[in-house]
Amino acid sequence: MAELIYYCGTMDSGKSTLALQTAHNHQSRGRTGLIFTSQDRAGSGVISSRLGLQSPAIEVSIEMDLHKYVVDKLSQGSRIDYIICDEAQFYNPVQIEQLAKIVDGLGIDVFAFGILSDFRTKLFPGSARLVELADRVNTLQVEALCWCGSRATHNARTVDGTMVTQGEQVVVGDVAPGQEVAYEVLCRRHHMREVTARSSKAAHISTDPLPFT
Repeated sequence: MAELIYYCGTMDSGKSTLALQTAHNHQSRGRTGLIFTSQDRAGSGVISSRLGLQSPAIEVSIEMDLHKYVVDKLSQGSRIDYIICDEAQFYNPVQIEQLAKIVDGLGIDVFAFGILSDFRTKLFPGSARLVELADRVNTLQVEALCWCGSRATHNARTVDGTMVTQGEQVVVGDVAPGQEVAYEVLCRRHHMREVTARSSKAAHISTDPLPFT
């Protein structure tokens, strides 16, 4: 039976790399599929990995009906064995329901990849619906690290180098330093204290544990 599988993790955990690898594995076995994405940092209609890999993709707009798009392709004679959905956190909940409908009604496997929570530690609506509907939710095993060396569990947004916790949920940026809007992965402790790599250096905060007294 076809499945809806959600692979989730923080930034820098290899989501897009795994999405591209999954597509490659299916293509190498002669299978044909569709690759969707939304608001990738490299631009519209492309999946890009920080390792330098990329692939053309179908850009998902907020009003796009994914089920209708797939049905139309099938009606035109296209073969669709699988569907890759990168940046799935940016899809709206109705589109996630359309993906489930594709799996159940058309028998096509859907592999979704995305981030669970935003820079405010709130679930993205698309990710929340995926957790509710997916046959399986898999946390990526490649762990991103906070500046302190602990496992990174939260995504932080910085504006001109300063961490912010308010603003629009979706603002496209990257983890590369020096940008006006950038993102950084942090452990929960440093996210809650709003201590980024830059501010830790400025304050000379040590990564060593506190000594016993």
